Amino acid sequence: MEFKLSCKDTQSSARAGVIRTDHGEIHTPIFMPVGTVGSVKGVYHRDLKQDINAEIILGNTYHLYLRPGLDTLKAAGGLHKFESWDRPILTDSGGFQIFSLSPIRKLTPEGCTFSSHIDGSRHRFTPENNVEVQRIIGADICMVLDECCPGDADHAYARKSLDLTKNWLERFARKFRETEPLYGYGQTFFPIVQGCVFPDLRKEAAEHAVGIDADGYAVGGLAVGEPTEKMYEMLERVGPMLPADKPRYRMGVGTPENILEGIARGIDMFDCVMPTRNGRNGMLFTWNGIMNMRNAKWENDFSPLDPDGCSFVDKTYTKAYLRHLFIAGEMFAGMIASEHNLSFYLDLVRCAREHIESGDFTFWKNSVLPKITSRL
Repeated sequence: MEFKLSCKDTQSSARAGVIRTDHGEIHTPIFMPVGTVGSVKGVYHRDLKQDINAEIILGNTYHLYLRPGLDTLKAAGGLHKFESWDRPILTDSGGFQIFSLSPIRKLTPEGCTFSSHIDGSRHRFTPENNVEVQRIIGADICMVLDECCPGDADHAYARKSLDLTKNWLERFARKFRETEPLYGYGQTFFPIVQGCVFPDLRKEAAEHAVGIDADGYAVGGLAVGEPTEKMYEMLERVGPMLPADKPRYRMGVGTPENILEGIARGIDMFDCVMPTRNGRNGMLFTWNGIMNMRNAKWENDFSPLDPDGCSFVDKTYTKAYLRHLFIAGEMFAGMIASEHNLSFYLDLVRCAREHIESGDFTFWKNSVLPKITSRL
């Protein structure tokens, strides 16, 4: 993987660049649709490419490991071939899923033992076998196994959690560098900077991660219960500690506002289930504000979903029609809403990139935020 930084904003830490992988280029800042189990829920790959123009999507190691399982993925030739996707893929190591399984998992210095949410069977992830799993999945960019510390943890717990994550990072990196990709194209890994909301721990985590000398770095353990202001503070502290010539990935965030504020603080890559999850529940993000498509006010509104949108569904379907589909319980409603929301998120980061390149990103961000965050 290669990263070339092409432009910087003069009034913030916003950047534009290009990540090159064996499966294609990724223009940053970028939003990555989440394809947890090998699909972006409710959206055809055709539309991800042609309408949404997703340059990279995600998979999740925990879920793919459990189902369809490693034997199937290896026999298929990796996740790209299994799901018929020829652009880049990033895999989360499963650390966040392990965090969310706290009642049915046990952490030790060796690794994590957990129960499957599917059938209750017991499994174990160590940094070493997590590398082996992600080699079989075959993502272009792999995340290091870590513990996602709760946002409301005290310093003592965060200290213990960071020690675990640092140990796992060293072991993961060593195993990764001792092994080779399985399918004839390159793979790389990103360390994850943890440390909860404590500046001293974040500094220590960033310095340790940089010492591993990876191709990029992720910032994790945010938007997991801490105040939004703390999330932004941690990004401001961590960003300058990470190499300027490597991409920075903010994991699991979030709202359009979170993304623009993250870009302003030097983050290049984002992912979140919000566009599709909220879309399936009737929430649309648009250039004019946020809409609940179940509201009666849209019943006879025959205007386009988003007059300023750029997707096929924006130009084709009306607010009244989409509301009707949601009220009728049609699965097509969630498909339309998911495609629209993903298109909006990708359009948002493309516009951010254009304004970084034109030199007016900060002015544009401050002018557009009140509009896109309003409730219609």
